[in-house]
Amino acid sequence: MQVEGFTELVAPPGTGRIFSEPVRPGFADSAPSGRVRLDALARWIQNVAYADVADAGLEHAAAWVVRRTRICVNRFPWFRGHFTIATFCSGLGRMWAERRTTVTQAGEDQSNVEAVSLWVHLDPDDWRPVPLSEEELSVYAGSTAGREVTARLRHPTPESIERSSTWTFRATECDIAGHINNAAYWEPLEEELLGTGEPERIDAEIEYRTPAQPGETVILRGGPRRWIVSGGGEIHASMIVASD
Repeated sequence: MQVEGFTELVAPPGTGRIFSEPVRPGFADSAPSGRVRLDALARWIQNVAYADVADAGLEHAAAWVVRRTRICVNRFPWFRGHFTIATFCSGLGRMWAERRTTVTQAGEDQSNVEAVSLWVHLDPDDWRPVPLSEEELSVYAGSTAGREVTARLRHPTPESIERSSTWTFRATECDIAGHINNAAYWEPLEEELLGTGEPERIDAEIEYRTPAQPGETVILRGGPRRWIVSGGGEIHASMIVASD
């Protein structure tokens, strides 16, 4: 499952803040087989991130939007299972931060899912990038071991296209930021997986570019890469996929 270009999954810290809470898959999280879908995992990841910020008393300090997310599934969570989801800050930049997330079945040592996301730190009033406050740094810097991260785009633009298809985002997939929520971008890949059989494992990363609005888009595919683009060719997101 090795594909070049994935964001590093750093190990949990020996010190600093780690937030965790129990999570159970619901009906809407699960494929017909009972496997928890990738878009559901993406929602778990963003929900525990918000829960961590709220628990730290920082929910009004900033708004956070996702720039990039990698989800590496070693064993898919399944419906009726009991899991713990844990998250910590794994790197900092001037106006962004990296967050690691782990999903582990209750009573197990080996994780089911390892994920990493780059979040951009925004002013909650005008939604523009702003530096992290001293209060935020005091809460989250301890788990980073001084690790710095950048927010630059890393995925290539569309190249070596083998095929294309259309995909329609719905108005019900918009969130409070006024555009399609990041979890919905995983749905085209889920549609692909459901048409080819249940995967045992998968490692995939999405990089978010221009926010999408409800309506039709085009999915371009070339090897392990996918791009979600507008009818005019504007890139909404890019994806790297490795699976068994």
